[in-house]
Amino acid sequence: MRLLVLPGDGIGPEITAATVAVLEAASQRFGLGLELTHDIVGHASLKQYGATVRPELLTMARERDGVVLGPAATFDFKDEAKGEINPSMYLRKNLDLFANIRPARTYPGLPTRFPPFDLVVVRENTEGFYADRNMAQGNGEILVTEDVSIAMRRITRQCCARIARAAFELAERRGKHVTIVHKANVLKIGDGMFIEECRKVAAEHPGVTVDDIIVDAMMAHVVRAPDRFDVVVTTNMFGDILSDLTAEMSGSLGLGGSVNAGTDYAMAQAAHGSAPDIAGRDIANPFSLILSGALLLDWHGRRRHLPAFEQAARAIETAVEQAFGAGEVTADVGGKLGTRKTGEALAARLLAG
Repeated sequence: MRLLVLPGDGIGPEITAATVAVLEAASQRFGLGLELTHDIVGHASLKQYGATVRPELLTMARERDGVVLGPAATFDFKDEAKGEINPSMYLRKNLDLFANIRPARTYPGLPTRFPPFDLVVVRENTEGFYADRNMAQGNGEILVTEDVSIAMRRITRQCCARIARAAFELAERRGKHVTIVHKANVLKIGDGMFIEECRKVAAEHPGVTVDDIIVDAMMAHVVRAPDRFDVVVTTNMFGDILSDLTAEMSGSLGLGGSVNAGTDYAMAQAAHGSAPDIAGRDIANPFSLILSGALLLDWHGRRRHLPAFEQAARAIETAVEQAFGAGEVTADVGGKLGTRKTGEALAARLLAG
């Protein structure tokens, strides 16, 4: 498996280094033959090349089996004419990574305010309210006058159907339960179309239980009883917000693994931002990107029918769970290790089997 590794900004290089150590350990133990190519995006690329993402990176990504993307300082990048492009948006859109898969679960040994739960938010990734990716040209957010702005939301049957299919296929491997999250009481046409396409796919999976919940009510339900949910499927912005909430409920946003998957390409990406306030201090939790790397291995293994990659993904997830019991974690989740030592300890645990 050939991977393109892009560390990003802020804490990105630190958590990416820890993730690379774990991926290399998994490759050694399971004979994966990982080949890593390292390059840059974000501020480092802007300084060196005059753009946060250069076109050559897209070609490099397409020539490889996956991408590992560290968090980028996306809020800093406001003017594409000056080369300030959101790396995450650029790769998601140009590689057509339509499914953002974000698991959230509790871990023994990590206290939370919630009962044990294990759910996955399956979020549409290429349209919706996201103005930087829902137009073929231009931007979906318009400043009409200095006092009037308009944002356009794009919803298509094709994108609704394929994200629904991703959710139901995942549910077949898990608890056989899908919850459709929407706002069809207000967004009657767009979310009505989303529900309709989800129900069509549901008919192809008669063994999967299906329900639907309005998004604001869902926020209350998931806090009250997260253990009642298995796979949650929703549109882009609702999924972004809901998946951050459920990751934090699991103990820390630093535990939020995420894979952006398409038909031909996939990208591991931590669910959180670049956290410049703690960059360089060796205190950032690397587990979000490490777990994202495990999801990428699993995607590759399922797509290519390579069981060793699926086994490696499960081993990484198990090692993370065991790390809590051993206290081999960062301070934000009750440990005493720094970013680098946390990655090294996890890599050593993998190699020890």
